[in-house]
Amino acid sequence: MTLAHQDRLARWHRHLATERRRSAHTVRAYVASAGRLLDFLTDYHGAIPDDASLCALPAGDLRAFLAQRRTQGIGNASAARELSAVRAFLKFIGEGDTHLPNVQGPRVKKGLPRPVSPDEVISLAEDVSESAREPWIAARDWAVLLLLYGAGLRISEALSLKRRDVPASETIRITGKRGKTRIVPLLPQLREALDAYVATCPFTLSAEEPLFRGARGGPLDPAIIRKAVREARRRLLLPERTTPHALRHSFATHLLGRGADLRSLQELLGHASLSSTQIYTQVDAAHLLDVYRNAHPRA
Repeated sequence: MTLAHQDRLARWHRHLATERRRSAHTVRAYVASAGRLLDFLTDYHGAIPDDASLCALPAGDLRAFLAQRRTQGIGNASAARELSAVRAFLKFIGEGDTHLPNVQGPRVKKGLPRPVSPDEVISLAEDVSESAREPWIAARDWAVLLLLYGAGLRISEALSLKRRDVPASETIRITGKRGKTRIVPLLPQLREALDAYVATCPFTLSAEEPLFRGARGGPLDPAIIRKAVREARRRLLLPERTTPHALRHSFATHLLGRGADLRSLQELLGHASLSSTQIYTQVDAAHLLDVYRNAHPRA
């Protein structure tokens, strides 16, 4: 990779991480996409593209780049993400004054998240907890899974909590995507689970340090929770869709089914736009259709 490429990618990385406050995963993916585009254009034209040529990139060049990525085996969803990432990069290079190529992205069928039933959630959390090798780890895993289902947290949000974020009150402050904060109420069962974990954790939980710890005292790796859920899911013969993130989907779907309005649900989930929350109206309708098909004598 040339020095010119490295400089552009370094600036792009700083912009995403510092100014846009994107997640580390998003930053890595967007920088990688930009790097692939720059390498492709260098090979395609036999010369390193300058900022002016990037700002006036022809649609044919972008289509050729996506065609190459297709030959490398990416599907519609990955191609759509790649197109979105490189468009954002080109806009950054032109400081917002770029004529973006008019290239239509592939159509991606958006699947509906499938909720897990409340009984399955409790069975899963109990199995994970009972399989833990130490009582404090059992209390930790129980608390983490209840936060995902009982408060609708993303696993990254739960594991980024610090001790100061969980005061002895009925709410907690969550920092979600792009540094956006929200207040989430704690059910009594959640409060009890968190208190039980804090009381049994063998490590000092100072205010500014991670709340949830691994077996050696460091921050808890989300892979540990995912593995525990995967193993419990197999033991209980639950469907493959039973993942930590599915517990968040279930939180949203079950609240909507109990009469929660979309705006309140948007705040609880930390969605930036209402359109992200509206998918749960489809989930609820799909659930009702399943019930109808399974129960109605004329279905």
